[in-house]
Amino acid sequence: MKITVIGAGRWGSCIAWYLDRTGHEVTIYGPKDTPDMIAFTNTRTNGLITIPDSISLSYDLAEAIEADCVVISIGSQGLRSLIDEINALGTEKERTFILCMKGIEIETGMRLTQVVNEQSKFPCKVAVWIGPGHVQEFYRGIPNCMVIDSADSELKARLVDEFTSDLIRFYYGEDLLGNEVGAAAKNVIGIAAGMLDGMGLSSLKGALMSRGTREVSRLIKAMGGNELSAYGLCHLGDYEATVFSQFSHNRMFGELYVKGEGYDKLAEGYYTAAAIRNLCAKYDVDMPICDVVYRVLYENADVRTSLNDLFKRPIKKELR
Repeated sequence: MKITVIGAGRWGSCIAWYLDRTGHEVTIYGPKDTPDMIAFTNTRTNGLITIPDSISLSYDLAEAIEADCVVISIGSQGLRSLIDEINALGTEKERTFILCMKGIEIETGMRLTQVVNEQSKFPCKVAVWIGPGHVQEFYRGIPNCMVIDSADSELKARLVDEFTSDLIRFYYGEDLLGNEVGAAAKNVIGIAAGMLDGMGLSSLKGALMSRGTREVSRLIKAMGGNELSAYGLCHLGDYEATVFSQFSHNRMFGELYVKGEGYDKLAEGYYTAAAIRNLCAKYDVDMPICDVVYRVLYENADVRTSLNDLFKRPIKKELR
């Protein structure tokens, strides 16, 4: 299969490396003047992963999207603009997109597959590729399990069969809405975990995982999805890689934030916290942990006071 990966960052480059490893013809697309593309052009490495000569580099979007499948791995809030760029090319050919990103559009509250379907002026099929794993670990040969989901059952089956290997065991997703929302919300919980680490309260992360999963399941159910999706690979199954790992951008962002230190890498949970705040209002769902993360990041609430407020909430039955 001929595949283009749009996005030359750490995850996009890992996906390109993995798909090349599984026997596909892979191209990485990105603007020529971006740091990642400059690094790959000059040295074939970004410091985390070295791509083999069998992977091509492209700086021409029109050429890049002629692949059988286009994998997108960029910041979630830039997805609509990317689709507009593709629209501007005047293409009428059906495209297949695989979204390897986790987020919810802040302004609209849309899931990323909805953004693609609404914004594209050409026929397209869309799938999501989500679940746990870090570049550093995959590159060392450490295996993991992930999920591919799509409203198109034939596409979903084809991608799982094409992409499964000894390094990644893929499962067929059964709830596109729940998988997208759960994967996005996981990054907000990751920021909360980092905040606990930064305050020396790491022992609370067990409670965070339990209560965080429960509140995310309530949102999924209210939106019309299967609440059990929150307990699958899209969310709870991704906690080790997000809540505990040294490689998690969201966890590290939360830790450094409460320590008053800056962080210059993408932490999608920052944007998702704002999107979830809007969804909670729309669907009348109580998500106290995500709300604390939002108030600390966007309203400068004191993190310790906010944590104490969580403990002062009215006592309730655990699974409500």
